[in-house]
Amino acid sequence: MPKSHGYRRRTRSLLKSHGKKGLSSMLVEYNPNDKVVVKIDPAQVKGMPHRRFNGLVGVVTEVGRRAVTLDVPVGGKTKKLVARKEHVVRLGAK
Repeated sequence: MPKSHGYRRRTRSLLKSHGKKGLSSMLVEYNPNDKVVVKIDPAQVKGMPHRRFNGLVGVVTEVGRRAVTLDVPVGGKTKKLVARKEHVVRLGAK
């Protein structure tokens, strides 16, 4: 059987669910220049960023109805990341 190189490979411990998130986490209003942490919610597959961005701090550049666009520094570059609001948390919040 060929080896799988899927989008979520080797994420068993990284994407473990640690309890349920409430509805209030999705109702948070984000504004441009807010700092947020990419905190992937494994229960929500839609709009999930790649696992390499989990735990990184980014700056919100655009805000949509369901998703936010972030600038995330990775190494010496700045990557543009589109993630749904379930996968981001305001910096300093639990």
